[in-house]
Amino acid sequence: MGDVLALVEHVDGEPTEESLELVTLAREIARDSEVVVAVFGDGAESIADALGPYGVDTVHHVSHDGLDAYAPQAWGESLVQLADGLGPEAIVAPGSDRGQEVLAHVGAAMDLPMAANCIAVETAEPYEVTRHRWGGSLIEHAELEGAIKLLTAAAHEVPIEEAAETTDPSVEPFEPDLDDAGLAVRVDRVEESDVEGVPLGEARVVVGGGRGVGGPDGYAPLEELADLLGGTTGASRAAVNEGWRPHDDQIGLTGAKISPDIYIACGISGAVQHMVGCKGSKTILAINTDPEAAIIGKANWAVLGDLHEVVPAINEAIKAAR
Repeated sequence: MGDVLALVEHVDGEPTEESLELVTLAREIARDSEVVVAVFGDGAESIADALGPYGVDTVHHVSHDGLDAYAPQAWGESLVQLADGLGPEAIVAPGSDRGQEVLAHVGAAMDLPMAANCIAVETAEPYEVTRHRWGGSLIEHAELEGAIKLLTAAAHEVPIEEAAETTDPSVEPFEPDLDDAGLAVRVDRVEESDVEGVPLGEARVVVGGGRGVGGPDGYAPLEELADLLGGTTGASRAAVNEGWRPHDDQIGLTGAKISPDIYIACGISGAVQHMVGCKGSKTILAINTDPEAAIIGKANWAVLGDLHEVVPAINEAIKAAR
């Protein structure tokens, strides 16, 4: 087995949750070989410290005058050049938008197939991968061939685990040779969202409302419950289509993917498209009047009742307990 080269995304030197999931999977793929990572931007020293508990051996800090902002083709070309020198068995990336995009550029440049959204990998030759298709509504078992295996880890599907032994990763600078064509597409600016509160994708508690809420005014007790629990409010596509909530609140295949500690789904039927968005939830509590609703069968806990009575009662119970 050769080493595994992993793309790690970070925010101010702190690896993202999807990247830690990826490193956990990369360690399983590498087995007795090393896991080495590539990072872009400032923060390489601090990210090395953060990755030590996860068994990373080397951090390759990719820097270039043209890489002060995200440039997908240039990132991909940088990984190709880095791999030329390292000769890894596999190149892996997180299942984020950037991870998928960059590895697609790597595959195009190296003329290699790429397996996206993997949840398990057997490293026999060829690799046997288990991966999500159609937004997670289908599980596919496939074989992955290629001189270098390219794959991404499905977001919120691989449990983050520290390594048996903490490492002390070295930091190695790497400057790729990039041309203007590769830097033609890059992030020009970042505009902050005007949505207040905890973003759906980061919330540890999410209270979601569907068509059963009945209208925009029906979200008031859901918002109160979210505030009491330190979480945020989401919605099904049906509620968004009705104009009751903005698209930023939508959970599902065409909305946000969430992975909270608890998801409280109120008046939501549990269509496949919605469940794709909330399948990363550790616990699902469904509140619904319909015992045959699809979400009841997928929930860990269920309350069969009118959400307009149940949610206010929960709110009062929480306030009384405090």
